[in-house]
Amino acid sequence: MTEPTNRVLILGSALGALAARDWARDPFTHIVAINNAWRIRPDWDVLIHPEDFPEKNLPTELATHQRIVTAQIYVPVQNSFGGFVYAGGTMAFTAGYWALAALQPTVLAFFGCDMIYPKTGKTHFYGTGQADPLRADITLRSLEAKSARLALFGAAQRCRVARLSKGESRLLFPSVGVNDLANLDLPETGAMKDILLMEDELGYHVPSGRYWEGADRFDPSKIDDLDRRWFQVYCASTAGNST
Repeated sequence: MTEPTNRVLILGSALGALAARDWARDPFTHIVAINNAWRIRPDWDVLIHPEDFPEKNLPTELATHQRIVTAQIYVPVQNSFGGFVYAGGTMAFTAGYWALAALQPTVLAFFGCDMIYPKTGKTHFYGTGQADPLRADITLRSLEAKSARLALFGAAQRCRVARLSKGESRLLFPSVGVNDLANLDLPETGAMKDILLMEDELGYHVPSGRYWEGADRFDPSKIDDLDRRWFQVYCASTAGNST
């Protein structure tokens, strides 16, 4: 298999995320840091954060190769992938869709984004933070299904989506080592068409990205049905993979 051209690391703030501090840069062409994860290592390329991210937590200086992606940039991108209701309202999924569009990677590798939080003590590498995926939210009823959807969208543009963590995760992506990124199989994407037609028929689109302002018009049972379908299609498409 030909070595991928763009290999993107999406770095979150989980307790174990500091392990990425000592990784070699060579396996990745881009590092996208979510929220406070820019503090883990200085060679990140993109910092992506939501509207309510505290300004005091932003870096005070940027290197020439670094940039910050805000809601003004990522909302239109995520809308092009179906919007937040279908794609999921966590920054991990938003970062993934943005990277698919902006960086056109052939590998998208997540680390520190497993969305598993201890009940007591530190929740993030920097201490205790707000665990957004645990909030009651119409877009987060199945994090597993949202990860399946992202992986299938990646596969549709020949991008392999994986996670570099071991153990429990809410992400369905295969768990691999840094040196195995080029050896991943692509899921089959043929069954996406029917689910996307269902999404279009529902029309749960919010151009502003502020889906919570109109949440009363969304039927949770219909979103649950879509989630089940994304989950089933992805699991079926990867059942024969060795990773």
